Amino acid sequence: MNAQPPVSPEAPPNRPTLLVTLTGTDRPGLTSAVLTTLAGKNLEVIDAEQVVLRGHLVLGVLLNAPRDDSSLKAELAQLAADLDVEIEVNIGLGDNEPRRKGRSGVTVIGHPLTASQLAAIAGRIADTGANIDRISRMARYPVTAIEIAVSGADPESLRTVLALEGVAQGVDVAVQAGGLYRRSKRLIVMDVDSTLIQGEVIEMLAAHAGREAEVAAVTEQAMRGELDFADSLRSRVATLKGLDASVLDKVYDAIELAPGARTLVRTLKRLGYRFAIVSGGFSHITDRLAADLGIDYAMANQLEIVDGLLTGRVIGDIVDRAGKATALRRFAADLDIPLSQTVAIGDGANDLDMLAAAGLGVAFNAKPIVRDAADTHLSVPYLDTILYLLGIKREEVEAADADQHH
Repeated sequence: MNAQPPVSPEAPPNRPTLLVTLTGTDRPGLTSAVLTTLAGKNLEVIDAEQVVLRGHLVLGVLLNAPRDDSSLKAELAQLAADLDVEIEVNIGLGDNEPRRKGRSGVTVIGHPLTASQLAAIAGRIADTGANIDRISRMARYPVTAIEIAVSGADPESLRTVLALEGVAQGVDVAVQAGGLYRRSKRLIVMDVDSTLIQGEVIEMLAAHAGREAEVAAVTEQAMRGELDFADSLRSRVATLKGLDASVLDKVYDAIELAPGARTLVRTLKRLGYRFAIVSGGFSHITDRLAADLGIDYAMANQLEIVDGLLTGRVIGDIVDRAGKATALRRFAADLDIPLSQTVAIGDGANDLDMLAAAGLGVAFNAKPIVRDAADTHLSVPYLDTILYLLGIKREEVEAADADQHH
């Protein structure tokens, strides 16, 4: 017979509990002093939480209540006087029961983020009947990112409500289903043009042929989903006929990464994430980007070159909308990673299938058709804001970088 895993006993319902809350100017030893006083009563700790804001400490400890709490209240009152803090004691029934079903992680990003904007988001959460369980800061510059743990609302319904409010307030709001799997992402698949890098490579190439404006107009239509991508790519590549292949090196040298791109890749690689780039652009560029950034997989279109000149054609199958999604599935299968643990990032209509296939699809400074379809969207120019969606704080990134340099 197979051994059954042990089952944790359920906590006794409606047992008396005691909540001790300390507030005051933060300094070393406050938490220890409170816990030492509580330790003398042989009480079971059920929950504890502490936060420090601008040097002001709020500490909460939930315990099983003693039969007689009068002596404990007297000791805590004396401790409060000695430490010059406020300590409040509340008696109630029931321990820290599980949060209501329908847990979500809501990330709000502003540049800046105002009190009125955050109040509006909190108001819409309340309108759904949901409860805010916890608020914490993920970053304070160059954007302000706040994470809100919410319970009691269906994540999909909450996403719809908060997406509309985010647009009205001019902030980015990402809603993800809460729980363990939110933190289990292991593969990041990114678009390249206007996502990993600034601008479009094909337009940079067309500039060398004197056809930049013409190509840019076609690119814009394709990214909005108004033209078939494969057909539009062939017509744009045709304008490059006769260019010396050396322009590929010149274009690569002129490429600028999106702000925060190196930070995103460096940080997640430290945590064991794998990376892939999938592009409707060209392998001559993406292969070098992958090598430069330490990216594990790269897939893009291949330009035909004969006698050192571009022929104006591509070789092989075109990496289009369907091809990008196929690539994501192939990379995930190769790494034995379920699609639920993948993140896709893109901006154009040809990224839609890839975003839909991933466990989390992020529209990054995207066209409206993409922004409306993705799980979440970001409108700030910093690619490393993706880290905040994954529960990673900027302070943690900076600390890891500092350790690396020591």
